[in-house]
Amino acid sequence: MIIDLRSDTLTRPTRGMLDAMYSATVGDDVFGEDPTVIQLEQMAAAMFGMEAGLFCPSGTMTNQIAVKAHTQPLDEIICDKLCHIYNYETGGWAFHSGVSVRLTDGDRGIMSVDQIERCILPDYDWYPNTRMVCIENTVNKGGGAVYTLDRMREIGDFARSRGLIYHLDGARIFNALTALGKKSTDLTGIFDSISVCLSKGLGTPAGSVLLGSRAFIKKSRKIRKVMGGGMRQSGYLAAAGIYALEHNIARLADDHDRAKKIEALLRKCSWVNQVLPVETNIVIFEVEDSAKTADMLAAKGIKTSPFSPTLVRMVTHLDISDEMITALGALL
Repeated sequence: MIIDLRSDTLTRPTRGMLDAMYSATVGDDVFGEDPTVIQLEQMAAAMFGMEAGLFCPSGTMTNQIAVKAHTQPLDEIICDKLCHIYNYETGGWAFHSGVSVRLTDGDRGIMSVDQIERCILPDYDWYPNTRMVCIENTVNKGGGAVYTLDRMREIGDFARSRGLIYHLDGARIFNALTALGKKSTDLTGIFDSISVCLSKGLGTPAGSVLLGSRAFIKKSRKIRKVMGGGMRQSGYLAAAGIYALEHNIARLADDHDRAKKIEALLRKCSWVNQVLPVETNIVIFEVEDSAKTADMLAAKGIKTSPFSPTLVRMVTHLDISDEMITALGALL
């Protein structure tokens, strides 16, 4: 048995999702004529109380479109040092948008208003223009740490009071909402834009939806095109997204339960120095040498991701079963 815990991006479409994709009605989305894409965009926007949506191939693209649409060269965005936009999007903020980044040192990636306020620069010739605040929920490098609804609102109120744009990288936003016991509509009015990823815990083969005002999405659609994100009969992928939003949100709690079981197992291992608190589906633990630990686990059929010289990550997802967790306990 191979137990692949490297990432929740490894999920494969279920039979029900494949059936939905196979039977999708499609058109040419570059011409705005794919009805299934339109349905997904409208559905996702309604779920978060936004006016409009834009279906894109990836979360990296939705984040980078948002930065580009909200900023201009000489602007600066504020985010935490652990966030995905800064660490894993190939410096796209500089490449696409000509902006700089100012980093906070949050609690497992969770920023505070005080930290954000200290990053706002005065309007001097030698400083960039502070323009945008970006948060990631959940924080991948923070071990799936969750911004609470109150913290998200608090930052949003502060951002508006200072004239700043507020963007949510919702790579695992439904994991966050599940952990909080909240609904997507509870985020209505908090953010200027939201990226909702469909290809992680929700199990689709590809795709994210960017949400915002109609004017913002109109501008973003053109940016998507110049970035190469205009797809044709993308309704087949959008159908997977619709299926995921209808069927795969409730089951995220199972992933969280399994992650907590892994946390308990790891805390009993003498070769594990510590485990970050587990809130959602991500388990990050500290060892002496992450590469050697990953090799040791791989030899037992357990695939993991070395996350730093001393940190290893495990992620539960819909292809990880209770039987696998039981087997994991016997192998660790």
